[in-house]
Amino acid sequence: MRWIRHCLCLLLLLLIPGLSHAGVQLVVDGVDDPLKAAVIAGVSLSQYATRDVSEAQVRRLYDRADAQAGTALQPYGYYDAHASGKLEKTDKGWRVTLHVTPGQPVLVTSVAIRLDHNAAALAPVKKVQRAIERLKGQRLDDATYDAARDALNAALFANGYLDARYTVRRVEVNRAEHSAAIQLAWETGTRYRYGDVHFEGSQFRPGFLQRYVPFKRGDYFDQNQLLKLQQTLNGADYFAAVDVMPQLDTAKNGVVDIDVQLARAKRTIYTGGLFVGTDTGAGIRGGMERRWVNRLGHKWKNDIVLAQRLKTLSSQYTIPLPGDNERSLNFGASYRDANTVTSQSRTLELVANESELWHNWVRTVGLHVLTGTFDVGKTPNEPESTPGVQHGSSTLVYAEASLTRKQADSFDFVRRGWSVSLDARSTAGDLLSSARMSELTLDGRWIRAFWRNNRLILRGSLGHVWTDDFEALPPQLRFFAGGDQSIRGFSFQSLGPQNSYGRVIGGNSLAIASATVEHYFTPRWGIATFVDAGNAFNGTDVHPNIGTGIGVRWRSPVGLIRVDVGTPIRSTLQRHGVELHLVIGPDL
Repeated sequence: MRWIRHCLCLLLLLLIPGLSHAGVQLVVDGVDDPLKAAVIAGVSLSQYATRDVSEAQVRRLYDRADAQAGTALQPYGYYDAHASGKLEKTDKGWRVTLHVTPGQPVLVTSVAIRLDHNAAALAPVKKVQRAIERLKGQRLDDATYDAARDALNAALFANGYLDARYTVRRVEVNRAEHSAAIQLAWETGTRYRYGDVHFEGSQFRPGFLQRYVPFKRGDYFDQNQLLKLQQTLNGADYFAAVDVMPQLDTAKNGVVDIDVQLARAKRTIYTGGLFVGTDTGAGIRGGMERRWVNRLGHKWKNDIVLAQRLKTLSSQYTIPLPGDNERSLNFGASYRDANTVTSQSRTLELVANESELWHNWVRTVGLHVLTGTFDVGKTPNEPESTPGVQHGSSTLVYAEASLTRKQADSFDFVRRGWSVSLDARSTAGDLLSSARMSELTLDGRWIRAFWRNNRLILRGSLGHVWTDDFEALPPQLRFFAGGDQSIRGFSFQSLGPQNSYGRVIGGNSLAIASATVEHYFTPRWGIATFVDAGNAFNGTDVHPNIGTGIGVRWRSPVGLIRVDVGTPIRSTLQRHGVELHLVIGPDL
C-alpha cells in the first residue's frame, strides 16, 4: 500500500505543471483584414494558441500587446494605433480580447523622383514612374511603395541601365501631421547596347540562328527582346532547352554580349494514337517529323489519318530563309478522301508558298494545285446513280494569300485571348483551271474570363466565292454549315442550299456566329451552354439555322476535351433531334 501511495503522489506532482499551463485564445476586433491579420501575426500572444503558458507569462505578454499591435499596423500607414482589451481565465485556458483602434492614417503628401532625363523619357520607365507619383494623396502602405519603387528600378535595368543604383531611397513620416514624403533618386549610368550574340550547343551552320534574333548589334539593351528571343527559339522546335544570358560581368564600355545556351531536341519524333470526332468518326492518326534535316535547318513532316469518314496523307517540307522575320519556303502534298452526309470527294493537292512574320501577323503567299473527283448531294450509302447527285471532276490552279494572328495569356487554357484568320484565293484564268474562282474567308475567335471561374467564347465566320461554274468546285471550296466548329445541333456540313432534287449542294456564301459560356466548378471540370446561328447560302438569302445545347469541359492531360449535346431550335431544312459533338484540342 505504501508503494501505491508513493506512485499516486508522484503522478500528482507530474500533473500539477500541466494543470497550471494552458493555451491562449486571441480575439481581435475593431479592424478587418489585412489589418486584423497583421495584428494577430504581430502580437506574441498568438504564438501560444496551442502551447502551454503560465499565468505570469500570459500577463507579461498581454502587457506588451498594445505596443505590438501599434507596431504591426505601421507598415499599413497607421502610426497612432493602439489596442485595449480584456484578459480572462476560462476552462480551456486564457481568452484575450483586443479591441484595436487604428487611428488617423498617414497620407503621402509629396513624391519626389530624380532620374536622368533620357531614362525618364522612355515609355516603360515613364509608366512606372507615374505609378509611384499616383501614391500621392493615398494612405502610406509599405508593400505598395516597395513594389512601385522596385518596379521602377527593374524598368531601368530592363531598358539598358544595367548599372543603375539608388542614391536616395527615403520615406519621411511626420507622425504629428500624419503625412509622409517619398524621396527617390537614381544614378542611372550608361545605357548599354547589344554586343555580339553567341550560340553554344547549336547543331546548325554558323549564322543560321541569327534569323531568330529580334535586334541588331548596337541596339539598346531591352530585356523584352531577350525574352522574345528565348520564346522564338523554343517555338522553332529545334531545342529541348534555351537559356538566354546577358554577360553582365564582362560588359564594358556600355556594350553587353549575349550568350545563348542550347540543348538539342530529339531530332526525329513519331506520333500516333486513336481518336474520336463527331465530324470524322473513330480513327487512328500517325506522324513522323524530322525537326531538322540538315545543318541548314530544313524540316520535314508527314501525317496520316485513317477515320470512318476521312482519310488523309500529307507531307510538308520547310526551308528557312535568311532574315529576322522567320521567313520560310514551304512545299507540300496531300491526298484527301472525305465522306460527309452531303458529299464525297477524293482530291490531291500540291502547295508551294512563302510565309513570314509581318507586323506580328503570319503572312503566307503561295500557289495551289487541286485536282480530283467528287459527288455532291449524296449520302454515304446511296448509289452514284441517285437522281440529283452532282458528279464532278476538276483541276484548279489558284494563288492564295493569308493573314493569321493569335494572342493569348496562355495557349493551354486561354483566359484572355483572340485569333483572326483571313484567306483569299483566286485562279489566274481558264488556261489551267476547270473554272474561274475567287474566294474570301474570315474567321475570328474571342475569349474572356469573367467572375473568376467563367469564360465567354465568341466565334464567327464569313465567306464568299465568286465563280463562273459553281458545279466545277470541289466540296472544300464550297460553303456548308453544321458541325463541331460551325452550328452545333446539326451534323457536319449538313446545311446549305439545295438543288431541285432537295439535295444539299453547298452555297457561295457563309455567315456563322456563336456564343459559349463556360463555368468551371473545379480547376479541371466545367459545364457549358451555347447558342450557334448562321447558314451557308447563295446571294443574300441567309435564313439562319439556330442550334443550342449544353456541354461538359475537361482539362485533360492531353488538352481540353469538349463534349456538347446540341439540338436545333430553328431549322430551314426541318432538322430535328439531338446531335453529339466531341472536340479535343486548344481554344485558339
